[in-house]
Amino acid sequence: MKLTSIDIGIIGLYLISVLAVGFLCSRQAGRSIRSYFLGGNRIPYPLLGIANATGMFDITGTMWLVTLFFLYGMKSVFIPWLWPIFNQVFLMVYLARWLRRSQVMTGAEWIGFRFGQSRGAMLSHISVVLFALVSVISMLAYSFEGIGKFAAVFFPWDWPPCVYAILLMGITTIYVIAGGMYSVVITDLIQYVLLTVSGVCVAWVAMSRTTAEQIAASVPAGWADLRFGWRLNLDWTGLLEAGNAKIAEDGWELFTVFMLVVLFKGIAASMAGPAPNYDMQRVLATRNPREAGLMSWFTCIALFVPRYLMVASIGVLGLVYYRQALNSMGDSVDFEQVMPFVLNHFLSSGLLGLVLAGLLAAFMSTFDCTVNAGASYVVKDLYQRYIQPDAPSRRLVRMSYVSSLVIVLTGIGFGFLTKSINQICQWIVAGLYGGYIAPNVLKWHWWRFNSYGYFAGMMTGLCCSLLFPLVLPNWSALNTFPLLFLLSMAASVGVSLWTKPDSLDVLKLFYRRTRPWGFWGPILRAVQEEDRSFVPNRDFRRDMVNVTVGIIWQLSLCTLPFYFVLRRWAGFWGSTGVLAVTSIFLKWNWYNRLEEEEDAVPADAG
Repeated sequence: MKLTSIDIGIIGLYLISVLAVGFLCSRQAGRSIRSYFLGGNRIPYPLLGIANATGMFDITGTMWLVTLFFLYGMKSVFIPWLWPIFNQVFLMVYLARWLRRSQVMTGAEWIGFRFGQSRGAMLSHISVVLFALVSVISMLAYSFEGIGKFAAVFFPWDWPPCVYAILLMGITTIYVIAGGMYSVVITDLIQYVLLTVSGVCVAWVAMSRTTAEQIAASVPAGWADLRFGWRLNLDWTGLLEAGNAKIAEDGWELFTVFMLVVLFKGIAASMAGPAPNYDMQRVLATRNPREAGLMSWFTCIALFVPRYLMVASIGVLGLVYYRQALNSMGDSVDFEQVMPFVLNHFLSSGLLGLVLAGLLAAFMSTFDCTVNAGASYVVKDLYQRYIQPDAPSRRLVRMSYVSSLVIVLTGIGFGFLTKSINQICQWIVAGLYGGYIAPNVLKWHWWRFNSYGYFAGMMTGLCCSLLFPLVLPNWSALNTFPLLFLLSMAASVGVSLWTKPDSLDVLKLFYRRTRPWGFWGPILRAVQEEDRSFVPNRDFRRDMVNVTVGIIWQLSLCTLPFYFVLRRWAGFWGSTGVLAVTSIFLKWNWYNRLEEEEDAVPADAG
């Protein structure tokens, strides 16, 4: 079924609304560069949390999650740990507060706070800007591939997918350029309401059109079981022959080995802190360190239940009604078409328009915050720092407009080179971010780690992540991660020990303000010589306990909607019980102990 005039009208009304928001916010956003990129640090944490959640509720990622659920069943809740999705728990417990205490505007500006203004710090600054721009452009290419493929199924014009992607990315670019962070947050709130309503509507359709018996007859033994052994042991023989081939292609049959690698990578990536993208920008936009932690907590609540409700609902409809069509495709099976097929065949006129508006909102939310974050690096960390340090506020805002446009055009260009959603997703999470991890773990936890070591680790990771697909074409991105991590760690540590430590005054300022735990003994002694009342951070054990409980808490937010749609009531009530117990524990051991920090809101700066 193609879109009717009612559906197109609903989508058109939504697009006009977000454009109007962008232009209405343009005056407020244009007051200063801090207003444009951080909303003047005046946006309450629930709104930032919703905006952050909406940014992660991207249409391309949702198509990927539907494919995972379709093939791997309940065990698919663990696979997104590749990103890792539980990095929000680390941010919630302690890292968001550490980051927000810096009072900077971008991740590259944070480098000056950590390493000072030496030559090594300048090189480190450049490496972060390069990484940020490569990651932003990669995410835009990822979005380009997904939205084009998705839109081509529904819209009534026989245009190539790339035309739809360019059109929708162009509309989003207009309101991002006009309204900056203000328009991003306000439109994200509108988009979140649409997404939540859409998730409920699709769940209602799925549960009215399928039965538990139909679902059970469509999947292999063990598909609905959360537990796993050494091997995955999901055999699609007789149900969907291409399913076995796809699992073999993914390389995750030894599921315990896969999970050990994913868990190690996920913990290391989470301890590195947020990458220099929209996730970091949301943390830096909060009003104070306490709200930074609460924003990450609220992100988890806002994101996982509605998103996984939609994923499970689309997945079960695909299993029951689309499996035979996939069987008929032979060797050219495209599992990424499950989601478009379901929406195209099971939603009535009007409801289809509403759901598509919600999914377009998901795409636009991811896209808008990615562009806004990328432009902040070009303007703040390249133009203002190296070209015109005394540039007036109005010129910086105009440069933000130009930077946003250039970033979008570059992302579209790379989008034409992308072969599949899974291909670029795997490279981003295991390749690109794999090279980011080692130096960014060390920067928080080891005083002797210096700016030259940071530059060496970042550039080694970035170069290897770009070269490995060429020199090791038969290795998956996940398989190259251990080698990438070791090379980046060796460069970070080796160069740090080979060169002199950073300025003691810079290290003391960073340690005193950030208050991290880790290997900071010499700096602690230097600080206490000046201030006997200074008390070091002794919360390592409590933070790690809260992180462990928080990951279980977050996992229950994912499994609960899955079990609900599958009508596995024992699992549903078990997830509900785990959610309740972990919530009570976190209330006692985390929320009640949050420091009442109310740092002054920085004055708007030009």
